[in-house]
Amino acid sequence: MNNQRILSHFHESAELKIQAASVLAQPISQAIELMFAALSNGNKILACGNGGSAADCQHFAAELVGRFERERFPLPALALTTDSSIITAVANDYSYREIFSKQVQAFGQAGDILLAISTSGNSANVAAAVEAALEREMRVVALTGKDGGAIGQLLTDADVHICVPATRTARIQEVHLLAIHCLCDGIDVALFGGDANE
Repeated sequence: MNNQRILSHFHESAELKIQAASVLAQPISQAIELMFAALSNGNKILACGNGGSAADCQHFAAELVGRFERERFPLPALALTTDSSIITAVANDYSYREIFSKQVQAFGQAGDILLAISTSGNSANVAAAVEAALEREMRVVALTGKDGGAIGQLLTDADVHICVPATRTARIQEVHLLAIHCLCDGIDVALFGGDANE
């Protein structure tokens, strides 16, 4: 493998993160406030996405239920991507489009947050979950890329859209992971104060 090709991945990723920082800082801050308010009120965060975005959902939930960078009590977050029996039953008996929306209907309550992750913004099952969440008076934090797609169009003024200004899926996913770490850090600081690294 040509080292220059590897270096180009690093440079492109770093350049996008620097470019995206000024665009995404405000919506990430708004998402932290939304999630902090929900968790403070005894609500929970549900997360959904496909493929790499499914892995990001599980990563986010693991950081909240376990820990991010400090010891604290567990926070209620649930990845809707992990129960193979629910997912395959709903996909088989209804449609793949409903694998997340039915779980939102089952587990979501008013005041909860849906973290909806889709690099294109056009994942039909994630869009259906957003619709179900809004029907249940949940708030939505959407992590997307490109132009935000169909999911961006569904969001209300009370929701938060973190849309990565890029078109390449791998680069969007890399910024999504950084945004997730910002969310985890911001939630910890909002709930417990100070700096975990001090």
